[in-house]
Amino acid sequence: MFDFKEKPGQLIEAHGQGTQRKGFFTDTSICIGCKACEVACKEWNEVPMDGNLELLESSYDNSGGLGANTWRHVAFIEQDQEQIEKARDSGKKLVSLGMPSIGAPEKQEQDTSKNIGMPAFGSPGVRIKDKVDNPPNPDTPEFRWLMSSDVCKHCTYAGCLDVCPTGALYRTEFGTVVVQDDICNGCGTCVAGCPFGVIERRDSGTIHTKPDRVDSRYAMDVKHEGTANKCTLCYDRLVDGQQPACAQTCPTTSIKFGDQSEMRDSAIERVTTMHAQGNTEARLYGANPNDGVGGIGSVFLLLDEPEVYGLPPDPQVPTKDLPAMYKKVGIAAAGMLAAAATAFVGARKK
Repeated sequence: MFDFKEKPGQLIEAHGQGTQRKGFFTDTSICIGCKACEVACKEWNEVPMDGNLELLESSYDNSGGLGANTWRHVAFIEQDQEQIEKARDSGKKLVSLGMPSIGAPEKQEQDTSKNIGMPAFGSPGVRIKDKVDNPPNPDTPEFRWLMSSDVCKHCTYAGCLDVCPTGALYRTEFGTVVVQDDICNGCGTCVAGCPFGVIERRDSGTIHTKPDRVDSRYAMDVKHEGTANKCTLCYDRLVDGQQPACAQTCPTTSIKFGDQSEMRDSAIERVTTMHAQGNTEARLYGANPNDGVGGIGSVFLLLDEPEVYGLPPDPQVPTKDLPAMYKKVGIAAAGMLAAAATAFVGARKK
């Protein structure tokens, strides 16, 4: 199983991590699905409309997921009593295994001898606080909504940045990954390099509403046609000392923004509190710096398995296997040369 613990120094230097890395902590337990973050993102960044403002047949959602024209996406997930019970049971199992990125770990209290090696969910060996060993069991509701605001993860070791052939993707001083639209050639290599399916090429043309919609404000020309587009974490606002538009707008503080280390600490504190209250389904996603992407800049508190929210359970940066692949290619090439040389020498002796 891939792990970045062996060479963090070289990787951090290669990926240009700044000393003031910023990030999000998204607490889905207090998200009300208002979509204020989506609207604020589109307005500030002039992101085109995605679709014709129609709801999907499967959800109270009109965009469906992240893409070139949706940099913030709010998901609506319905769960019945049975699904809620399953989520709570799985949360209890994760806590018993001592997995801090999902359970409720004790800060800076590690026991590396208990390494169970499951990178997507947290650094193994971090013990759970005593007060959540036997949490109370709140009454299980018959129905609930899970709502979450998804965004680009701004990975520590970003696959999109690794594979970009033009240098259009770069790491900012805030540790975020940004696309330079004037350099991007629209090849789409980065789309395949993202383990989260976030980045996407923007279609060319002009977005129009249906003929029966009389409000012409929704018709707009598309900027950056054919190039890759994704969240910039409002880089233009960060350089002026402001928060990203989505975090600034969120009415419930579900989206928190700040130094990445502080966001991770806040997430750990929050999940610890929820477990103490008996909400054993609460777990963190993306808080482990030793997972398959070296940790992400957007930590999430979830109330069920990552797959329920459309998140990969064990994301891996696609370029992680390149050194081993190059080594095998080198060995194969050397073997072929040796075989050719042997055949040549043998033929001359005859």
